[in-house]
Amino acid sequence: MEKGKILQVCAIDLSVDALLKPLILKSMEEGYIVHNACTDTGRFEKLRKEGLTMIDVKIDRKISPISNIKSIMRLYQLMKKEKYDIVHVHTPIAALLGRIAAKMAGIKHIIYTAHGFYFHDEMPSFQYKLFYNIEKYAARFLTDWLLLQSKEDYELSLRDKFLCEDRIIHLSNGVDIHNKFNPHLISEDTKVNIKKELGINSNDIVFAFIGRLVREKGIFELLEAFIQLTKRYDKVKLLLIGDLLKSERDQESYYKIKKMLSYPGVIHLGFRKDIAELLSISDVFVLPSYREGLPRSIIEAMAMSKPIIATNIRGCREEVFHNENGYLVNRGSSKSLYDAMESLVIDERKRVEFGNKSRLIAEQLFDEEKVIRKQINLFDSLMSKGD
Repeated sequence: MEKGKILQVCAIDLSVDALLKPLILKSMEEGYIVHNACTDTGRFEKLRKEGLTMIDVKIDRKISPISNIKSIMRLYQLMKKEKYDIVHVHTPIAALLGRIAAKMAGIKHIIYTAHGFYFHDEMPSFQYKLFYNIEKYAARFLTDWLLLQSKEDYELSLRDKFLCEDRIIHLSNGVDIHNKFNPHLISEDTKVNIKKELGINSNDIVFAFIGRLVREKGIFELLEAFIQLTKRYDKVKLLLIGDLLKSERDQESYYKIKKMLSYPGVIHLGFRKDIAELLSISDVFVLPSYREGLPRSIIEAMAMSKPIIATNIRGCREEVFHNENGYLVNRGSSKSLYDAMESLVIDERKRVEFGNKSRLIAEQLFDEEKVIRKQINLFDSLMSKGD
């Protein structure tokens, strides 16, 4: 029996594949019809083969009035045609455009999951105020339910009355810590084979980074710190897992980074699906971002019992507890990053201690099953009450 019809809206198909797919599949399993609207960057065919209904709607990831209006109208037409019960939006620009379209189309239930508000403390004051007000008033006038992954975003939303208190939910974030990101599931043979494939020796200390190769992810500071590290320690490696999409905003940074990728010890893998296996042969996970929501990559590494080095910013500091399961370093500081990396190179006991703590925190706070269940329960409640 069909429970209802849901439209999931985000900017690109990578977000569906990497972030939303578990929720989508679970919703379908529980009786919902789910459509997914975003830009096709090459993953539609794969996702369709996995049973997902994908609808190509071009959505720019920046403010571009003409293109944005076209996206709103395309989404509006889709919503009027399909008559969705729930529209669930994600990612900043897509979420705003999707909510405008949903309001125009008279959608009864509009849900926004904020994976991380676009505004952050490091922005210039005028820019912060602009994006803060966009988020606040879009929540107030275009949104029925506001779901926050970050606890800091949740508390800010409550304090500043983005929406009625009973319509704001702290969602958190999570990964499959039981069947996928579980260190006990990776065999020693698998680890040996991966190390051989990548040219990693058994006594190397391996740092791993997962994310887009862009300035705002702190990739320049990471490469600078690693290069300095190799001048003192010859048994270190850096895995860069991720690439720059053709749709990416920061093309200039990509070409600058490319020049640094040939440095000895840097292993650039591009986009990979075997994240758990790659983390299993890593010793330390590093994410020196300038801004985050509640980064999934850190949770994946924590679930794999890895010590974490991350910037002391919103989101990261909800996952990394300084000197307990890793280190929080200064944003934009290659020196702060270098010191933390060196500390874990020379102290194996601390790497193990931090890694064990990471796994415990992941089990307690970041179980994907619990996060998905909160959302399904909300869908069920909306469809049963009809309000």
